Amino acid sequence: MNMKNVLKIFSVLFIVTLLVSCGNADDDVSLNLNTGDGLGKGTKVDDCLGLEEGELVLSIQEQYTTLPGKVSVFFRVSDTGGNPVPGLTANQFTIYEQGRNDDCFNTISTSESSARISPNSQIFSNNTLLVLDLSNSVLSSSLEELKLASTSFIEAVMPATATESVKMAIYWFDGEDELHLLNELTSSRVELTDAVDGITDDISNDPSTDLYGAVIKSTDIASDLVKVSTADGKIGAASVVIFTDGTDQASRFTEEAALKKVNQANANISFFSIGLGAEIDTEVLTAVGKTASVFATNKDELERTFRDISEKVSERANSFYLFEYCSPKRDGSGENNLAIQINTGSRQGAVQTKFSANGFTGGCE
Repeated sequence: MNMKNVLKIFSVLFIVTLLVSCGNADDDVSLNLNTGDGLGKGTKVDDCLGLEEGELVLSIQEQYTTLPGKVSVFFRVSDTGGNPVPGLTANQFTIYEQGRNDDCFNTISTSESSARISPNSQIFSNNTLLVLDLSNSVLSSSLEELKLASTSFIEAVMPATATESVKMAIYWFDGEDELHLLNELTSSRVELTDAVDGITDDISNDPSTDLYGAVIKSTDIASDLVKVSTADGKIGAASVVIFTDGTDQASRFTEEAALKKVNQANANISFFSIGLGAEIDTEVLTAVGKTASVFATNKDELERTFRDISEKVSERANSFYLFEYCSPKRDGSGENNLAIQINTGSRQGAVQTKFSANGFTGGCE
């Protein structure tokens, strides 16, 4: 199957299979605004470049220009299976431009054009909701292990130096028809770990488990966060991470309603689930954690499973790049084609877009 067909299948279905821990499905919930063949606002590169079909997909989320001559392109990188590709550097990128008088593209030196990967905080914000089951079974048998695992998760996902573009909130649930707030949305790692450290075994008054209610309510909160964070020209994403050691016992909401809420959620929301013990319903938790799910057979495995999920959350957030360079195009050259190629040495991919050089002059800030 050629690359074009692979990308078409990817864009139509948005479903891939990912083996995580004990094995589960990952449908590659997009943290993006895909509108085309998996390339977002980009298109397939022109044949005149002679680039081979690649193993990487660059999905353009947004782009803009800044006088006197800077071009900025914000995109997500994944492999053709939809798995995020973090950790790319500016020297792995090649820039090609084509003006109205060019038969094909000209290579633009990344060093002479001051090409760089810039902090994407100016255009991208990512919020995480950590939702903990604090029903009686957890509080009585695995609270300390849960607190240790949650602290490890926070330290893995949250930057050591606080940034307004990366925030987390912590909620908990038991049998009540309420998703309790443990700590409001914050960029402070210390604030979050202190909140977890303060959990005591008498925090809950209802020994039951309202799992489906927690799924529905946390999805609503994440949806509101995405709406707010996408204002003022920014792109917002959210991750919902739900931990439980059992099944829904409260029967306040149905499984169908909970899964419908997850499946119809904003595409910029990722869902992760962590299950503990023998009483969980792995099929339901895999459906709830449709981005990734992990299962611990006993409380001693909790920290490892939380760490597995923290890696998935971080990989997705870090697979977004704001690539910027100074274009040699000048005012009057009209609309120009731009192609960006990534080559890691073992894998490559490319995407094409357009930009206007109206007002461009010498220099670049």
